[in-house]
Amino acid sequence: MQQRFFILLLIIGWFSCLAQNNVAQGESYYKKGEFEKALIIYQNLNKEKPYHYEYFYKLIAIHQQLEQLDEAENILIQRLEKRRNPTLIIELGYNFQLKDSLKKANILYEEAISYVDKKPNYIYSIAKKFEDHSLLEQAIRVYDKGKLLTPDKNYSIQLARIYGDQGNVEKMFANYIEYIAYKPNYLNNIKRAISDFISENSSNENNTYLRRSLLKKIQQEPNPYWYEMLSWLYVQEKAYNKSFIQEKALYKRNPESLDRIIELAVTAHTDNDDETAKNIFNYIIDTTQDADTVLTAHQYILEIDTKNADEKELKRIDESYKKLFNEFGKSRLTLPLQLAYGEFLAFYKKDTDSATSFLRQSMKLNISNFQEAKVKLLLADILVLQEKFNEALIFYSQIQAELKNSTIAQEARFKVAKTSYYKGDFDWAESQLKILKSSTSQLIANDALDLKLLISDNKFEDSTQTALKYYAKADLYAFQNKTDEAISLLDTILVEHKGESITDQALYQQAKLFKKKLQYNKAEANYLEIIEDYKEDILADDAHYYLAELYYTHLAKPEEAKQLYEKIIFEFEDSIYFIEARKKFRMLRGDTIN
Repeated sequence: MQQRFFILLLIIGWFSCLAQNNVAQGESYYKKGEFEKALIIYQNLNKEKPYHYEYFYKLIAIHQQLEQLDEAENILIQRLEKRRNPTLIIELGYNFQLKDSLKKANILYEEAISYVDKKPNYIYSIAKKFEDHSLLEQAIRVYDKGKLLTPDKNYSIQLARIYGDQGNVEKMFANYIEYIAYKPNYLNNIKRAISDFISENSSNENNTYLRRSLLKKIQQEPNPYWYEMLSWLYVQEKAYNKSFIQEKALYKRNPESLDRIIELAVTAHTDNDDETAKNIFNYIIDTTQDADTVLTAHQYILEIDTKNADEKELKRIDESYKKLFNEFGKSRLTLPLQLAYGEFLAFYKKDTDSATSFLRQSMKLNISNFQEAKVKLLLADILVLQEKFNEALIFYSQIQAELKNSTIAQEARFKVAKTSYYKGDFDWAESQLKILKSSTSQLIANDALDLKLLISDNKFEDSTQTALKYYAKADLYAFQNKTDEAISLLDTILVEHKGESITDQALYQQAKLFKKKLQYNKAEANYLEIIEDYKEDILADDAHYYLAELYYTHLAKPEEAKQLYEKIIFEFEDSIYFIEARKKFRMLRGDTIN
């Protein structure tokens, strides 16, 4: 008996497996457009399971793809004679529409729509079938009926998507807003859904409508999610000061966490809106009692102040650091601040001796291996700054040995390669960079690949590697913040080694340094030369993008920027700048939907 049962199970399993294979094969034929082959499989599947709706609808779709509309009609009519199913009625109507019998199609569509008056539980399936055939107006009518017949249910998310497909952005926003009120926990999903319909340009029609709708909601029912949504919109527009107003209002209503305000401050700082960032960080200092948060906010403020500080301001910043250490001490808690101060001393006050002495004291604290590695990494950077390359390499190597395979160890390996490159030891640098191409950190992997390509493309240009050595030295000057010296050395390459493979790299690097010195016209000239003379080389898309950014952000030439963004879209489809270029092109073109 048990043996028979086992055999029966094997047979059932075999038939089930066979059916699954047939479905997969049929679907494969359908996707490849081999409809005749798919038809045979689905005819058999439909015979085996005549009430399996997936097989049935696929069979109808195949007949329609083969323009066998009469066959599809007959199958549908036969099925409808057994049961007047509303989704089958829509399918028959669509089949008539394909035959250009619109009058018959519309009669059937009306029948299906009226079906929901008696059986509202069919609202979703009927509307979905209309959507499947892009019969959006009919789907809207079904959902609108649903609002009246089943007020306990909400159809605004479905309506929002349909209106979005139609390009009716105003009604789409209205329905998404209605859905937020119904399910506030879906707020982040809705932000993602509407992000493509708004722009950085605050005067964009869509932005204006959404902003007015949210302000109206705040006046009518000041729930937290309206403030959050409005704050998000202001962030998309880079109006961080306006977003801060909304975040403060939110925090006052629920003063549990400053995380959202901290995130906004960091975002504003990252986007170079330092005035707003400082205002927010000062608000955080005045509001929180958490020492860690206070220290982080102070550190950001000092870093912002340092960027363009003169000698007098640098002295004031130095005193501010010392004051914070007097207040909070030097311990594991303040280690990030200690690192920031060490960097400040070395790279801004140019006092490398004080910086190294200060950081060596930090290493004596009771800190973790990872924290010690962070200190060593900065100490090594400062030694590179001083051109004490061999001492720097010792620290980098220690980090690799002590924290194997960690991200900071990979960063240290990259800096070993970079230091060797500065020294002119290109073979050793290249060997380290080969290992890093598969780094778990995408940023390190990309940087490693860029540097490896620079070395391998140029080290065989001449036996003395003079141009590459000049370029590496200019790179070191840039790291040391000796911008004028770096520009001058790159000029030497452009004169003495003009036409060699390193020329476009020198032009590109020099353009970035010109921009740093606010010499935008000189940067423009370099980018234009790359575009004109090196249009087939690897830096062509970089030059197009950064010249567009220069025109858009600094030179007030939006039309020229738009043309360059457009060239990236059509001529550099594989570029890492493609998505951002498309977004900015559409914004400059004034698209309603971004």
